[in-house]
Amino acid sequence: MRRATPEKLPTVIASSVVRSSYQGESHGGVYIVDLQTGDAEQVIDWNDKSISWEGRGLDRGLRGIALHQDLVYLASSDEVLVYTKDFERICSIRNKYLAHCHETHVSNSKLYLTSTGFDSVLEYDLASNTFTRGYCLRFGKLAQLHNRLRSRRNEPPRRLPHLYIFDPTLDGGPAPSDTCHLNSVFRRGEVLFVSGTGLGHVLAVDGSGLSSYAHVPYGSHNARPFGEGVLLNDTTRDSVSYLNLYGERIQSFPVKRYDEDALSNAFLPEDHARQSFARGLCVTDDGLIVGGSSPATISVYSLDGVLQTVNLSIDVRNAIHGLEVWPQ
Repeated sequence: MRRATPEKLPTVIASSVVRSSYQGESHGGVYIVDLQTGDAEQVIDWNDKSISWEGRGLDRGLRGIALHQDLVYLASSDEVLVYTKDFERICSIRNKYLAHCHETHVSNSKLYLTSTGFDSVLEYDLASNTFTRGYCLRFGKLAQLHNRLRSRRNEPPRRLPHLYIFDPTLDGGPAPSDTCHLNSVFRRGEVLFVSGTGLGHVLAVDGSGLSSYAHVPYGSHNARPFGEGVLLNDTTRDSVSYLNLYGERIQSFPVKRYDEDALSNAFLPEDHARQSFARGLCVTDDGLIVGGSSPATISVYSLDGVLQTVNLSIDVRNAIHGLEVWPQ
């Protein structure tokens, strides 16, 4: 898996969420970051006063990012905002089964949206501009209790959620619920890979079948197939990790930490905001790994180590969320 380091590091687009912010303050934004030079431009400041204030971090800020042709798709809880590459907003995409959208992914002109509030992934056809399929992955009450107890002991999971495929354009779909906190989706070939903080798996959805592709730590984010295993943000261990399919570490990189005295809002309790919270992940065509963390930090890794780190803010509340390679 080791590759030569490229002569030039990529440019990325990144979204951030400012946790524990107050109404009237900025709740994050979108940045274009040249990782070679460290230069960054904020192209959207998400300070809309219409943002919902229910819950910690649920509706505030922009999250998953997807790029298709000349358009940018930005997740914002219960809708996806569509922008040109010059960041002129042209429309939004909504669905009755879309709530607390986290990560997104584009493959074969299909946009996949994690609908955390419905235990679902929604499929949206970008050619016809219609929702075409929904995948609900949900635990029953007994399985939820079982998984919570096992996650506290950090033991490998044994149960899988039930898979229910539905039509997101019709009534009769799943009721609102969040039993496994789905927050990442990735498609390779005909297989959809899904993960969440309460699963302990990367799940493979192939047609109407569901199986475990890999074991991953509870609490992880952005899990996706990579090399001989999976790549993810091991958020509970403040690291970016490359694991085999059994959850064993092949390579791991500690997330950047700062001197507490250099940070602003470092006094906040960790259940609201903390540094080194690993979130946001993408891979370049030449195999470099780009990961995000708080406070608003983007790091570039090869499998041999850290190549570059760029910091956008010292406010510990400001956490990177979405990351994609920006086309040049």
